[in-house]
Amino acid sequence: MKKAMHLTPQQIVAELDEYIIGQKAAKRSVAIALRNRWRRMNADPEIREEIVPNNILMIGPTGVGKTEIARRLAKLAMAPFIKVEASKFTEVGYVGRDVESMVRDLTEFGITMVKTEMQERVKGKAAEQAQERILDILIPPLNSKGLGFGNATKRANTEAEPSSVTQQGTPPSSDEELNQRTRERFREKLNNGELDDRTIEVEVKKSTSPTMQVFGPGGMEEMGINLQEMLGNLSGKGKTTKRKMTVAEARDILVDEEAEKLINHDDAIQEALERVQKQGIIFIDEIDKIAVSSAGSKGGPDVSRQGVQRDLLPIVEGSTVNTKYGLVKTDHILFIGSGAFHVAKPSDLIPELQGRFPIRVELNSLSEGDFYNILSQPKNALTKQYEAMLASEGVHISFTDEAVKELARIAAEVNEQVENIGARRLHTIMSSLFDELLFAVPDDIKEGNITIDKDYVNQQLESLVKDKDLSQYIL
Repeated sequence: MKKAMHLTPQQIVAELDEYIIGQKAAKRSVAIALRNRWRRMNADPEIREEIVPNNILMIGPTGVGKTEIARRLAKLAMAPFIKVEASKFTEVGYVGRDVESMVRDLTEFGITMVKTEMQERVKGKAAEQAQERILDILIPPLNSKGLGFGNATKRANTEAEPSSVTQQGTPPSSDEELNQRTRERFREKLNNGELDDRTIEVEVKKSTSPTMQVFGPGGMEEMGINLQEMLGNLSGKGKTTKRKMTVAEARDILVDEEAEKLINHDDAIQEALERVQKQGIIFIDEIDKIAVSSAGSKGGPDVSRQGVQRDLLPIVEGSTVNTKYGLVKTDHILFIGSGAFHVAKPSDLIPELQGRFPIRVELNSLSEGDFYNILSQPKNALTKQYEAMLASEGVHISFTDEAVKELARIAAEVNEQVENIGARRLHTIMSSLFDELLFAVPDDIKEGNITIDKDYVNQQLESLVKDKDLSQYIL
């Protein structure tokens, strides 16, 4: 996959088309917004800071692809990206998460992302240093006086090179030379993977103990973070412990440890803060749940909902949020709101917040034809997922075109009869279709080829479609 910053809007849409059927308008808006990040960063420096992102509000029923677009955009963007649910936040003064925590979460993600990239760049050197640490365990180096490890080296040398005298012609002149020669032989064995199954005792960093998140009024979350760090230091965070593991397992752990040592953490934080502020994307799902319906009451939980909107407004407009890594400006973070808006309408959001989502995209309900395409075209189509799962058991299944069309027809019919939950209906339809087969494999059916045709589909799903009362109890 190409770097998202270099993808044109049409290329971004083409990438999304591989996983998401239809919804052209939503894909176009997201593609333009993503490309605009590159355009702004390459614009004239005099006006660059004045170019603010056009936030997007995606409106559509459940199961039509809003969240899937967010998921795929996250992989495509290669930029700090988080998805949050508006219904999880509470107004400042209430117990719960305040809206500023989404910026803190984005910052944490950005720092993890940058550190991972930096570690990848030094992976080669880290691998060399990890190998030296493993060699030090297998063949302890001589101390400063050349004493103390001679016997261990000789025993290892016997294993690595049983007849060093006959192979070299002359015996080693000193313990130091013997030690070095043995290390080289073991280095060669390590590179060839001959010692991967050997168990060694490695000194590794203690894993941090799980911490409890602190919720409270505004600003208390930051205190909670600092409290966690203090408790971590008191419990011996950063200390090492000895563990027995194979050489292969030790190599992976030690490479990560060495890579962590090689990167400059201050540089990583600065680069991450820069990237969060210039390229960050926050996807706010279920934004309709904090809208107050014009027909609803003005008391009770509605007060908190409007409070969340008021708290969200400065974040979306552009403000400065205090994080434990420093101040983060939200002026150029792209916000994408999403909601079904069944009960409330976009106009039920407070006017100031509506104005901060100038681009509105309506996603269409899915038709029978869309279901057929969803089952057959995407790289991660449900039919391909079931084929892969059963192939792991040695059972190879295939679908006829008529079977896929019948599945699409049934999904559309059940959605009409019961409740329209969009493409999520396909998951329950496919689960019912394969219930018997998945239970029979591998006890009754150990291997073979099975063709799923229209008759088989009707036979397995007949009761599901006919019995409307039963359908109401399944998703």
